[in-house]
Amino acid sequence: MNASAQQQGSIVAAEAAHFGKLAADWWDPNGSSAMLHTLNPPRLRYIRELVDRHWAAPSESFKPLAGKRVADIGCGAGLLAEPLARLGATVTAIDAAPENIAVAAAHAADQGLSIDYRCGGVEALAGESFDMVTSMEVIEHVADPAPFVAGLAELLQPGGLMILSTPNRTPQSKLALIGLGEGLGLIPKGTHDWRKFLRPEELAAFIEVAGLQVIDRAGLGFSLATGFRVGDDLTIDYFMAATR
Repeated sequence: MNASAQQQGSIVAAEAAHFGKLAADWWDPNGSSAMLHTLNPPRLRYIRELVDRHWAAPSESFKPLAGKRVADIGCGAGLLAEPLARLGATVTAIDAAPENIAVAAAHAADQGLSIDYRCGGVEALAGESFDMVTSMEVIEHVADPAPFVAGLAELLQPGGLMILSTPNRTPQSKLALIGLGEGLGLIPKGTHDWRKFLRPEELAAFIEVAGLQVIDRAGLGFSLATGFRVGDDLTIDYFMAATR
């Protein structure tokens, strides 16, 4: 297979195919995406905290994103896009795997949610602008992180909020996500390539070169006692937020 067939813009065909095969049971909390279901609540709490802080939204509001246009890049089958819509956002969600988009659209329809699902990479949204851009556990799967981050940044309106999450490139993350996670079947085998993980300083540099300012970093850790939690330890996985 030639390079153009393997890669199209930010999309790596093998990565899209890998996640497309998981589409059918993406919404099964006991299926291949069980870990995503487990980490979604702390992830949403972190996003809500940043939204409230950034836009001074009342913490008791059920719709803090009302009137805001949000893009979720690498949305999978909609595990984050749906809660964002419930928080009041007008959501555009895009994924490289057509199988994921089909499942996401069907699930949203069953939930009575209106979400603009599209198949493609970040390039497909070029020329559009959003109040908030999210991309969770995606950058480690794209062809080249620097232009991918630049593409995300181009979508963000002045004063907007971008929130990313990705694994850190450390021995601990290799052990946790690949050795244990994939080795024990908690994560589908072949999901991660440790060499493509980014250290926080590397991701921050890409963000700053793209013209944004990093405003927050937080770690996503796991313990048997408490499950996934947001904290100060960025060793395994982390969030990074930025604004224009």
